[in-house]
This record gives sequence, C-alpha cells and structure tokens, in this order.
Amino acid sequence: MKGSSAVGGRAGGLRRIAVYCGYRGGNRPAFRGAARALGSELAVRGIELVYGGGGGDGLMGTVADAALEAGGRVTGVIPRMLVEREQAHRGLSAMHVVESMHARKARMLELSDACVVLPGGLGTLDELFEVLSWAQLGLHERPCGMINVEGYFDPLLAFLDRAVRCELLRPVDRDLLRVAPTPAGVLRGLRQWRARERVERGDAGDA
Repeated sequence: MKGSSAVGGRAGGLRRIAVYCGYRGGNRPAFRGAARALGSELAVRGIELVYGGGGGDGLMGTVADAALEAGGRVTGVIPRMLVEREQAHRGLSAMHVVESMHARKARMLELSDACVVLPGGLGTLDELFEVLSWAQLGLHERPCGMINVEGYFDPLLAFLDRAVRCELLRPVDRDLLRVAPTPAGVLRGLRQWRARERVERGDAGDA
C-alpha cells in the first residue's frame, strides 16, 4: 500500500478521510452528536467522507447524512453480503460494493488520506486495529485519529498504555493513534501529524 496510495502520494492536505463507526447508534445522544459534527466538519472543510456505506439512524447513517446535508461528498464501501443487512445508503455520491469484509477495509484505506474512529462495537475495533497494525508494519503512512466521546474509549486507551508499560507495544506505535474528544480536535491532530511528516521528508506544499 505504500507509494501512490499512501498519504505521501497525494499532493496538498487531507482530501479524503475514512471514518469507522458503529452501524448502531448506541444509547448516548453524544455519540450521534459527534457523528453529526464530524460529517458537517468534513463537508465544511471540503474533505470527502469515506465510510462503510450503511444507512439508517445509527452512527454510520448519521455521519453520512450530516456530510451530505452540509454539501459534502460521501463515498460508501460495503460488502455485497451486507447490502441488505446494513441497509446500504441510497443517496451517496458514490458506492463501492465489494466481495468481502477484508476488501472493504482495504478499499476504504486505499481511497483515504487518513482515518478517524467514532464509537462502535466489534467491527469498528477490528477496523481500528487492522489500520494501526498495518501502519506499524509500514504498509501505509496514513494518520489515524480517535474521537473519544464522553470517555467511551478510555478503557481501550488504558489497555494500550499498559501494553507499552509491559513492553509489548512500542511507544512510537502507541503514538500512531491521535485522540481528542471532538471532531475539530481530532482533525487538528491529523493535520499536525501530516504537516510534521511532510517537513521530516522535506516535502513542499500546504499540509
């Protein structure tokens, strides 16, 4: 995935961001609030949303609808087997129907310059850790951010810190994940990461 599909392969700043989140909405209004805020923020900044392609009133549908309502471009990537189960969104700018969950994750990453994680369950955590492990292995150079809404991810972050203390995770790999409580904070962290990466490589241009 290195080369033209890596972050460094695109000129300028963050043009497309993959968002991983739950198909369900959860029982905290703040979860949907963060999804709406992220979708709107991406659209206002002219950043295309790439996500799992689901519709409905869960976090997937909420972030997509918010981006569309704010005039943004939204691309969905969904496995064929989940088109009906996840009620694929019918009003997106573009939809990619793929043959497997692995193909979904690979395609979302290929299409994006960075990743952001909202609250979610097993599928969201699977996506998060695969992206981080691929980065650890040097298979891509995209920054990954986490919106820690109302401390939802606190236990997970504490576990990662413990893994560092136990010397099973390197601090440099722990730092691959940028965490903030709000969409604006996470996007700021991603842009700072991106700017530093470009300076370290000696690249010119706006970060």
